[in-house]
Amino acid sequence: MKVSTAIKKGILEVICLLYILLFVYAAVSKILDFENFQVQLGQSPLLSAFAGSVSWGVPTVELLIALLLLIPRFRFIGLLAAFSLMVMFTTYIIVILNFSSFVPCSCGGILEKMGWTEHLIFNIVFVVLALIGILQLTSTKLTDNTRKRNSIFITVPTLLVTSIAVVVLLFVLSEDIIHHRNNFTRRFPHYPATEIRQHDLKYNSYYFAGTNPGKIYLGNYTTPFQITVADTLLKTINKHNIQLDRVDFSFHSAEVRVLDSSFYLFDGTVPCIYRGKTANWKAKLQAPIAIRYTLAEPVDTNTVVFRAFGPKTGENILGLFKLATENTTDFKPKLLEKQIDGIFDTDGVLKYDKVKRSVVYIYKYRNQFITTDQSLSVVSRGKTIDTFSKAKIQVKYLPASKELKMSTPPFVVNKSIAVHNNLLYVASALPGKYEAIELWDTATIIDVYDLSNNSYLFSFPIYNVKKETMKSFIVQGNLLFAIVGTHLVLYKLNTLFKSNPKK
Repeated sequence: MKVSTAIKKGILEVICLLYILLFVYAAVSKILDFENFQVQLGQSPLLSAFAGSVSWGVPTVELLIALLLLIPRFRFIGLLAAFSLMVMFTTYIIVILNFSSFVPCSCGGILEKMGWTEHLIFNIVFVVLALIGILQLTSTKLTDNTRKRNSIFITVPTLLVTSIAVVVLLFVLSEDIIHHRNNFTRRFPHYPATEIRQHDLKYNSYYFAGTNPGKIYLGNYTTPFQITVADTLLKTINKHNIQLDRVDFSFHSAEVRVLDSSFYLFDGTVPCIYRGKTANWKAKLQAPIAIRYTLAEPVDTNTVVFRAFGPKTGENILGLFKLATENTTDFKPKLLEKQIDGIFDTDGVLKYDKVKRSVVYIYKYRNQFITTDQSLSVVSRGKTIDTFSKAKIQVKYLPASKELKMSTPPFVVNKSIAVHNNLLYVASALPGKYEAIELWDTATIIDVYDLSNNSYLFSFPIYNVKKETMKSFIVQGNLLFAIVGTHLVLYKLNTLFKSNPKK
């Protein structure tokens, strides 16, 4: 009988010692590499929204449990707490592996070297050890109190269910916060975009004019009447000269857009619009445009969405050109929302999604975007994940020239965008929470949004080429093309890039 008691006591001591070593080592590892630990939690699909509090709470709780296990009179409470925490860790892994959109890195000392399956087995072993320890301690200390001994068979299952429920609740809450009420926490899945090929364009004056199946079109600000056509694998690249039926204009900012089999040449300073076919690259001047414009995107053969200065207010306004024998202009004055001056504060980027036939306008200096149909009827208004809802700019009026000018450098939020198949890609200018600044030194970060419900999905980097950052990009199917310095870079996108209207 004494031998049996001594063995039980020895088993209990070993279990407590193993837990003390595990929790002290794990907690100290997290504290010594705290910044990296926070970053890893920030990427967790389960804990992203709570990374700040969890990053402090977990090592604190681990050290506290180790202390309880070290003191004999508190070991019972310590083992119950250890059991509960290990059940939470185990549930976390099960949720990550079975219900998460992507699997993040593990974190915490030696466990970081394990794969997720090994990590799961490791945790289950320690859950069983804690349960054995609880039963051992119960059998030795509560033999004379049947009521207390039986209460263990209620306490342990209750702890098990409660611990699982807490993790599941955190997962549900975190998903809702990250996707719909984001507090500027990004998620970076593993390898969502893979670089396939680079092509040196030699010059940095290129921009994207459009795409078609199997083709990518590039315009050039230096030679505005020349178009470069590349196949989508960047193996064949040809140049074509655009022929205009009238050239008696002083062009200042001519740009080309390709939509299906047609192409358009815009210059809002003239103002004029040319239209032609990509079969021969010959363009014909359309009927005179009555207003100067600053941005334009074709949405069908006879319709162009534009941004101009309103004839009455002088502020930015969106509208439609209907190309016909006599062009008609249809202004939509309520689309852009003024905050300060109606000009700089509403500055932004205009793009058209030809797959879903929708128009997107994103503000440059605040975290908002607008989605409309082809007739510029508002479909929805959404927000990017950063927290700057009001433009941080200072504008000064110059009486001599009667102009408004920026009096200080503006605070840029969104740099450039692409839209394809109901996904909005935003090249952000601002680091979020728990992000390594080294990443921002070597790449441009693109955030992806699902326009079907205006939810944030995830982020990924487009890396610099020879220390040059990305200037612009465009998406065609599962391919992303980026102009990085003088290089045209091709990326392949994985299956994460998919809109989910039922989400």
